[in-house]
Amino acid sequence: MSVVVVWIMCAAGWGVVLAGLRRGLRGPGRGPALFAHTVTPAGVVLTFALIGYGSLYATIALAAEWWSLAVVTGFRPARLVAGGGLRWAAAWLLLTAAVTYVTGRLVLGR
Repeated sequence: MSVVVVWIMCAAGWGVVLAGLRRGLRGPGRGPALFAHTVTPAGVVLTFALIGYGSLYATIALAAEWWSLAVVTGFRPARLVAGGGLRWAAAWLLLTAAVTYVTGRLVLGR
């Protein structure tokens, strides 16, 4: 059951970030950002499969990344590239690491 919850949270987080990107980004960078966000799930899962980890690890990491990004930027991912973006990125990195660790321990029991 916890695996299904992780997949649902991952999909919901992906959607939240997509909505934020669609709403907040303007100009020539919008298309590439939306394309990169769209292909990220498949690319990450394939990369994890190539290096020998299962897709559950990738799904936990992606869910943590997307929800952490949404929380840190106040559901406006465009803030990551705005002025002071380094602070946003550092906070995102720290929160993502913490959430990934805790979720991994809860789901995988390690």
